[in-house]
Amino acid sequence: MTTEIQALLAGGNRALSVPLPPGRVVFPEDGGDRPALWLSDKPAAPGLWAALRQDHARSGLWPLLLDALDDEDEEYRPWGNGEVLPDEMTSPAGHDVPALLARWWADATTHDEDDLLSPAERQAVTSPYGRQWPGRAPAPSATADPGRTADDLAHHLLAGHSSLRLGLVAADRGADAPAVAGWTGPTNHIADTGAVSAVLRDWEDRFGARLVSAGFDTLLLSVAAPPATHADALAVAAEHFAFCPDNVWQGEEPNTLYAYAQRLVGDHSWTFWWD
Repeated sequence: MTTEIQALLAGGNRALSVPLPPGRVVFPEDGGDRPALWLSDKPAAPGLWAALRQDHARSGLWPLLLDALDDEDEEYRPWGNGEVLPDEMTSPAGHDVPALLARWWADATTHDEDDLLSPAERQAVTSPYGRQWPGRAPAPSATADPGRTADDLAHHLLAGHSSLRLGLVAADRGADAPAVAGWTGPTNHIADTGAVSAVLRDWEDRFGARLVSAGFDTLLLSVAAPPATHADALAVAAEHFAFCPDNVWQGEEPNTLYAYAQRLVGDHSWTFWWD
């Protein structure tokens, strides 16, 4: 095991039992002594993500399939050039998730003078709730094993996007990896990635979600217990809209919460993209 990987390992009693391909530890470009992540030099090999995910309890390193703003750019932004801010992110444990989602919902459903939509059109986007926050969706019963679901998604993702590189983050759980690494993808909507990770923790617990991939401004989660009916999916869609309004505003047409919810029924993967 290299000295760099030993420095990244979370805790003195941690050990990595899975052989790694050539790669390097990445430090924030603005300085700092703490490494943000480890990044492979080449695209990830099939099956390696699953092996590292299964080794997480031993190593404390959560694997991510990392996409870049431009896959052909040698800097592989934001990962390869250290375009991350780990020291500026709060602890996910310090956030009240219901309060976060309610506040983001209020912000996203409020009409202002620069809005291209009328107040009625704005409320129609989030029908049947309008501006009224419905609260968090109830936790469904698990329908699949969270780890196996994540492994399957990683395999499927690599099959269609073979240029993705492998990243490792010293995080106690996958949900914490964006905050620990200092990822800034949603900065136009959420400046503190600690708040993002707090919501991901909550979804891990309620939906068996696992973070599989991250890009310049995207996240991909596997979901072991997706909503089974459209009624259930509407409440989940409201959480997604609060968390990432662009999923609805700039997603697949029609750009309404009602239509977006239809696509969540039985879907074992959730994708988020911030403009």
